[in-house]
Amino acid sequence: MSNPMEQFKIEPIVPINAGGHDISYTNSSMFMTFAVVLCVCLFLFCLRKRTIVPNKAQAFAEAVYDFIYSLVKENIGPEGLKYFSFIFSLFLFVAFGNVLGLFPYAFTFTSHVAAVGTLSLLGLLFNMVVGIKKKKWGYIRTIMPKGIPWVLAPLVMPIETISLLSKPFSLTIRLVANMTVGHIMLKIIAGFIVALGVAGIVPLLFDAGIIVFEMFIALLQAFIYTILSCIYLSDAIHSH
Repeated sequence: MSNPMEQFKIEPIVPINAGGHDISYTNSSMFMTFAVVLCVCLFLFCLRKRTIVPNKAQAFAEAVYDFIYSLVKENIGPEGLKYFSFIFSLFLFVAFGNVLGLFPYAFTFTSHVAAVGTLSLLGLLFNMVVGIKKKKWGYIRTIMPKGIPWVLAPLVMPIETISLLSKPFSLTIRLVANMTVGHIMLKIIAGFIVALGVAGIVPLLFDAGIIVFEMFIALLQAFIYTILSCIYLSDAIHSH
């Protein structure tokens, strides 16, 4: 039975060394590229023949669009619609990354802290830029809420700063943990299928059931990641 952790090993595909730094194009990078390309191709295919009365493909694309649109409007408000493209792209990238990882011999880049953590940090920087752009220096109130006596600043400001910086951490750990645990279970049970031979039909059926469940979890985690990103962006826009 193979090591279930081997599936998370990053392997270089195109070795690149720049100034002593390893910036190789890896299997993780390749599946990130696949996620983007497949997403673009899917929507180009669904929207290739746009009509007033949508066909099934166009209806699917419009349903995804409407779903994220309502998510942004409900959690951020009308002001958040100008950032719809960012949230929409975020959802699709995470969702496709999660689902792609369920295919045989695929690599789940959303199971790596480096990949998801970088995405979450970019989200935090985006929120900070939006907050500063909207409130200018008033954005500092994020770490020193209005109405708090200045005598409490040495206590309140570190707590609020930690709270702000912990947002990408919470986004990252939640997604990475769910993706990692699910794939480890699939790999372990798959090992029993091979080891048991004919009797492996039982773990095979069990593994098939877990794959269906993991498909649901993959989309659910993309939804949770997106809705939390909306809430954090709403805090940057509306917080006092």
